[in-house]
Amino acid sequence: MRRFTILAVTSLVAVASLVTVAGGSPANAASDPVTITLVTHDSFAVSKPVLRAFEHANNVKVKVLSQGDAGAALNQAILTKSNPLGDVFFGVDNTFLSRAVNAGIFTKYAPAALANVPAEYQLDRTQHVTPVDHGDVCINYDKQWFTDHHLAVPKTLDDLTKPAYKGQLVVEDPATSSPGLAFVLATVARYGANGWRGYWEKLRANDVKVDDGWEHAYDGDFTQGANPGQYPLVVSYASSPPAAVYFADPHPATSPVGTMLDSCFRQVEFAGVLRGTDHPKEAEALVDFMLSPKFQQDVPLQMFVFPVVTGTKLPAVFEKFAEVPTTPLTLSTKTIGTHRDTWIEQWRSTVLG
Repeated sequence: MRRFTILAVTSLVAVASLVTVAGGSPANAASDPVTITLVTHDSFAVSKPVLRAFEHANNVKVKVLSQGDAGAALNQAILTKSNPLGDVFFGVDNTFLSRAVNAGIFTKYAPAALANVPAEYQLDRTQHVTPVDHGDVCINYDKQWFTDHHLAVPKTLDDLTKPAYKGQLVVEDPATSSPGLAFVLATVARYGANGWRGYWEKLRANDVKVDDGWEHAYDGDFTQGANPGQYPLVVSYASSPPAAVYFADPHPATSPVGTMLDSCFRQVEFAGVLRGTDHPKEAEALVDFMLSPKFQQDVPLQMFVFPVVTGTKLPAVFEKFAEVPTTPLTLSTKTIGTHRDTWIEQWRSTVLG
């Protein structure tokens, strides 16, 4: 995702004075800053002035270590839990939540700012991870492509199995991609434990394409991506329409990307302190920072998801162009945790076998 440019040093100091982080301490010029590592996925982003302000206020240096898509990053964190790669992990979502908690990679920590986060996002009752943002994984479509091909935009999941939409949809592998898994879970929620595999058999017969992660699918294969491909339908997010406007130059009056609201699955992302950190106080301060007003306001235009703290003002491009489902598809974290690995294996044998 695009990041903002660094402001002048004087501006950073001004911003720093506005950032209040629970558990933080003023910068101490007499001591060297502590370096802490944030392990995360490739789509994590925060504007540099906001991050530098946190570093200044807490006398730390944050190293961001990207580890691929969310599923791949979590797998790496679990594999290295006896010798963790960093101090904080950001990017585990409700589709992989039980795996992360059960693997024991996090220590318990509950920021005071959770009091300002609605209960619907506080899905980990054990308090090992903290909700930071939410969004809806949905199928996006290229408006102009369907206009040019004189074809009606598909409205429902069932529509995607029709011959008219053969070879038009690209999805992500649920074993390595959190939006890929979220879309599989959407089909489970819609068609039930006995019907979802039959639905995917129809998608396979209709030439669905599978990529390993979101970046490849959206930016490489989607017709509205950064490097336009040949697929006018892609599993992405309800926030893709405002992103398409924001990154365009000049900004269009309407978004070139639409959202199939019938396909959406609610996703919540979390951060947690990694067990084994040598800097627990600083790691907790970084988690606190992610619920601070400055970070929460930064979230929409950095990662194109929604903040979780009540009352956070959204940017105008989100207010105008985001297409948010009123009743997204959902499954409980317990249900996901119980069946996720089996469903992934069943999906792979059905779609890739």
